[in-house]
Amino acid sequence: MSVTYRDIKADIFNQITTGALAPGGAMPSEVDLAESYGCARATVNRAMRELADEGIIERKRKAGTRVRMAPVRAARFEIPIVRHEIEKSGAEYRYALVHRAVMPAPDWLRARLGLDAAGRVVHLTCMHYADGTPYQHEDRWINLAVTPDAEHNDFSKSSPNEWLVAAVPFSNVQISFHAVQADAVLADHLGCTEGRALFQTERSTWWDEKAVAFVRLTSREGHRVTTQY
Repeated sequence: MSVTYRDIKADIFNQITTGALAPGGAMPSEVDLAESYGCARATVNRAMRELADEGIIERKRKAGTRVRMAPVRAARFEIPIVRHEIEKSGAEYRYALVHRAVMPAPDWLRARLGLDAAGRVVHLTCMHYADGTPYQHEDRWINLAVTPDAEHNDFSKSSPNEWLVAAVPFSNVQISFHAVQADAVLADHLGCTEGRALFQTERSTWWDEKAVAFVRLTSREGHRVTTQY
């Protein structure tokens, strides 16, 4: 089977995330990479262009190509860890798993993330607390085709978000923010009345054009989102 630009892109990204290619380090030339991968230079060029467009590497005429100095995960978007948010405020953090199930991906999720008809996911409902007070409700779906190890993790001790950030790379993020009203389920989990105004974030992550996860995070009013580009 011939090597595709996606294979090359994934391999180079893996070398960067594992430290084999250090931040600021020089990359081999496209000619050398084409020889090592046994493919056409045009195939390497497309992989390198996409990595540059995503902020992973820097390409400069005459100076060559280097790995960006900024951490790979912060090159475009840094996914916040709710535990860090709570502890930074001086409050005590607590996590609770409400529900976990392995199941076929529902139609709406397959359509949203472009999953295969036979795609399977881990569905998790979690709660995060600050000093014992409900802070955030998490409704998460993890694609087992990309993250098979998630099927064997019960997520009872720590949040799936922390596990994903540590274990699975991502190359693209889609995020949206909404003002919503609490339904009966959210009102019960967040300790508020039905119809209460809530802040909701929806986030989808991809690695090499394959969906990793979709999450819907809901917080009571006054919640702020801070990230780093």
